[in-house]
Amino acid sequence: MKITFVGHGYVGLVTAAVFADFGNTVYVIGRDQEKIENLKKGTLSIYEPGLEELVKKNVNAQRLIFTLDYDIAIPDSEIVFTAVGTPPKPNGEADLSNVLKVAEEIAKNLNGYTVIATKSTVPVGTNKKIQQIIEKLKPQKATFDMASCPEFLREGTAISDTMMPDRVVIGTTSIQARNLLVELHTPIAGERIFVNLETAEMIKYASNSFLATKISFANAIAHLSELVGADGPGVLQGIGMDTRIGMKFLHPGPGYGGSCFPKDVKALISIANDYGYSFKLLEEVEAINLQAQNSIIKKASDMLNDIEGKKIGILGLAFKPNTDDMRDAPSIYIINKLLEKGAKITAYDPQAMDNAKKILANIEYASDMYKTAEGADLLIVVTDWNEFKEMDMGKILKSMKLPNLVDARNLYDASRMKSLGFKYRGVGR
Repeated sequence: MKITFVGHGYVGLVTAAVFADFGNTVYVIGRDQEKIENLKKGTLSIYEPGLEELVKKNVNAQRLIFTLDYDIAIPDSEIVFTAVGTPPKPNGEADLSNVLKVAEEIAKNLNGYTVIATKSTVPVGTNKKIQQIIEKLKPQKATFDMASCPEFLREGTAISDTMMPDRVVIGTTSIQARNLLVELHTPIAGERIFVNLETAEMIKYASNSFLATKISFANAIAHLSELVGADGPGVLQGIGMDTRIGMKFLHPGPGYGGSCFPKDVKALISIANDYGYSFKLLEEVEAINLQAQNSIIKKASDMLNDIEGKKIGILGLAFKPNTDDMRDAPSIYIINKLLEKGAKITAYDPQAMDNAKKILANIEYASDMYKTAEGADLLIVVTDWNEFKEMDMGKILKSMKLPNLVDARNLYDASRMKSLGFKYRGVGR
């Protein structure tokens, strides 16, 4: 099958590479010539485990074709996926400008019958707007159907999530479009869910907002547990063992971040407001997320008394491990607040430092995790990279000026850290 993806971010690039690996001819349209030329050589601007190898393999096999030109890719494609960003506006509403511009370009280049499938996360009603644009601008003889196929991949495990998802959502009222999308997804695992456009659009926002709610609930329980003398992680384990609840996303920490949860929670609040519904639950989810970040700063303040002039080491900058994504990473807020209080920050991350340098300019960057701790008055673990779990904590302690450790991910056993000589603070403990 010949298909096209417009957009080569995490979603577009990963999904395109996977479908190419299944034997399809896949075009990927971008708008930046330098990035497209790099992708043709297999050089990626994002880090995702296994992705570079998958892209190179399929570029060499001439199944994955990167281009700037719609007229090369669109006319022969049976399915065209839009996978461009929908960042939040200042009011939280999703910015659809890129999605709608792409729809115009797709429309002008249609030939024969094509399924236009939206992978971008878009508010309810967006696909109908796209449909109107295409109807207006397409060649007279061209025909098409709209579909919404939201993605559920996680950064760090994006390839396996694409190949083995829990479900494949196909939103369309067209039998022809549905059959083509079912055929394309034949090699992919997961239950098939067939719904209309509006339902598919809502599923994506509702899924991410529910997961964000679980994270905020975990942080609220952790905070309360600290106040009453309970063990927060133990409480959460006790409720997570209930199969109706489950342990996933029920771990306390410095709050959620990344490219999806913050913007999708804001967008769903905005969608609700448009329809006259005040989504107070999600407003509290956001408030608790900010509280979780502030609690890490408070722990630092409590341990140091006065942060002014103190050296603080930060381990982990990306919003989660196995990615270099800094979008809405909790580390950004935490570091900026510590800088405001006069701290001197040294930070290390295995993958995200190049991206972090574009955002956090007034800090030092260490060459490894041990140098981050040298001479530090306090060490804060913000991202739970595996290599941090296996650090020689005795070596870390010896290199620090003061033995203060804030473990924002509960990576370490509290009793062991205290026996080594650390003044230790976790989350909910």
